[in-house]
Amino acid sequence: MNAFDSDLESSDESLNPFSQQLSDCLERLHAGEEKARDEIVVVCAERLQIIAHRLLKKFPRVRRWNDTDDIFQGGALRLYRSLASVHPSNVRELLGLATLQMHRELLDLARRYSGPTSYAANHDTNVVVDSQGVRHIIDSVSDRNEALERWTLFHETVERLPEEQREVFRLVWYLNADQTQISRLLNCSTRTVKRHWQAARQTVREALNNEFPDESR
Repeated sequence: MNAFDSDLESSDESLNPFSQQLSDCLERLHAGEEKARDEIVVVCAERLQIIAHRLLKKFPRVRRWNDTDDIFQGGALRLYRSLASVHPSNVRELLGLATLQMHRELLDLARRYSGPTSYAANHDTNVVVDSQGVRHIIDSVSDRNEALERWTLFHETVERLPEEQREVFRLVWYLNADQTQISRLLNCSTRTVKRHWQAARQTVREALNNEFPDESR
């Protein structure tokens, strides 16, 4: 079991050394100590790596060009910057903020690779040359843009969910947590977790006309 999954298994932050250390950093952040931002990123580094790795699986187009370390570095920088104005009150909120910043990093990279003049669009593995020497892009720009628009709408819909539904959806969809882990983390019954998950999933499906994005894109 990795560090992040251990955190999910623990329902009492006071018994978790990582949570205790991070809670201390958050208190200092609220008190206005600038150095606390640096320490939060350092303390969270292993968890941020795990989040980056799991989220990257949902972005196969980005995964072709970037690895986990790339996403971790970009997401960690975004988290550091966001902590200048956003002060999470506990570890759960901080991990939620970190996940959000990783989403934004991945979406920006996906947009960067979607344009017709991008390196990804014109890389040799995307192109065939016919007998006349004309280059043809196999994976069409329109298909990529359609997939990106669907993924963007997907993530935007998730961010608009009610807080409890959004937290459950993030834990299930992005971080692969099971309902038992989530119930312990949120201190509620698995039945409540299931209800929030089903409601959130239905909202997202309706926003996307009952079709989730294709994870092969």
